[in-house]
Amino acid sequence: MRVLLLSAYEAVSHRYWAHSLMTALDEFSWTLLTLPPRHFSWRIRGNPLSWWLKEHETLSQTYDIVLATSMVDIATLVGLFPHLGRAKKIVYFHENQFAYPESCEQMPQVEAKMVNLYAALAADTVVFNTSYNRDSFFDGARQFLKKMPENLPAAKPLEQLRQRSKVLPVPIALEDNTPRANANPRRILWNHRWEYDKNPEDFFAVLFTLSEQRVPFELAVLGQRFRDVPPIFAEAEQRLAKYTICWGPQPEPAYRALLNGGGIVVSTTWHEFQGLAIMEAAQRGALPLVPDRLCFPALYPDEYRYDGTRNGLYERLYTWLTKPYHQPPSLDTTPWQWPQWRGAYRNLVVGELNS
Repeated sequence: MRVLLLSAYEAVSHRYWAHSLMTALDEFSWTLLTLPPRHFSWRIRGNPLSWWLKEHETLSQTYDIVLATSMVDIATLVGLFPHLGRAKKIVYFHENQFAYPESCEQMPQVEAKMVNLYAALAADTVVFNTSYNRDSFFDGARQFLKKMPENLPAAKPLEQLRQRSKVLPVPIALEDNTPRANANPRRILWNHRWEYDKNPEDFFAVLFTLSEQRVPFELAVLGQRFRDVPPIFAEAEQRLAKYTICWGPQPEPAYRALLNGGGIVVSTTWHEFQGLAIMEAAQRGALPLVPDRLCFPALYPDEYRYDGTRNGLYERLYTWLTKPYHQPPSLDTTPWQWPQWRGAYRNLVVGELNS
């Protein structure tokens, strides 16, 4: 069986998913085409043209399955290569543009939303990594279409598409299932992108308060850094210097070693559809502390969630840091690992071919 796997904006989580999928389902013949994760507005609208110019020979071949991420403008691509329309088309949503928070400096991403919507409509099967992602996509699409000039009768077709959609998470790599002890219960980890949508302001504001009260902790700030970094990071680097054991992106071995050391991995994000960074840290022994919103209520029990406010985060961290014996046990992450999901992914591909 020949599968064409298309990833138009190869962010870290997208790359991880694609390569782990090909490894897990190695009985299939895979062809992978990717584009770098930069110039977002151009990439999401221009990916069919980029591939038409650079990968014409590859795209002219015949495939049984076309599996594309939601960043791929698959409707246009099938228009450029009509024979691809005869393959079964699966679109996988790592995220959706309808639920992405827009900063005051951004223009509304109408084009990106339309690409997401057309991709879902052009697919034979639509897959989301979480139910939150699915529900926010369809809720957002309905609200978006209500703003269009015509009164489009979209509610029923969107609900039918929603009922046909599937939810399959991005599985994490297999690890030893033996529960890990939290080796550093006063270590706080940040391993997210250094961008505004991850809400670093709330995170650092709470740490400033804890440091002023001389609450004992140590800090490891990891994650992916870009050219434009929110100013709060420079302020925090200075104000929290005496607490910091690591600041900035690390090579893979050093990053893994820090995660293996345990701690409390915190999220304050306004935008998360699954949160692989938190999952990987929890798998290696860190305690997750996540806001009670977005995808998190469906993934994490109550004891690992706070109310989403700065005060709620402060109260939980203060208790966990000053009374480590009040911390909950390590979270069992076995249900998130690849062996639990290989069969479902195989059925997704094989099922589409047989349908």
